[in-house]
Amino acid sequence: MTLILFFVLQLCDLLTTLVFLRHGVAEANPLLSAAFRIAASPAAGLAAIKLAGCGLALYSWRTHRMRLLRCANLFFAACVCWNLVAIATS
Repeated sequence: MTLILFFVLQLCDLLTTLVFLRHGVAEANPLLSAAFRIAASPAAGLAAIKLAGCGLALYSWRTHRMRLLRCANLFFAACVCWNLVAIATS
């Protein structure tokens, strides 16, 4: 269940990030900003980062690092909330 929640949060983060980028809100994460500059589009850069993160989550799940996944889920839940606030105030 923890891994599924991680994947759902990644999808929510991806979608809310794309929405706030369309609203003109700048990305604060330097890793994502660099991926946006390198990739053909911000969506492609964001998708690449999210896929890499999902791969790391799958590795964590397979090696029974559930505490790490739970902490990541809390972090990404906060990111999604932050994105929603950024969208609402833009």
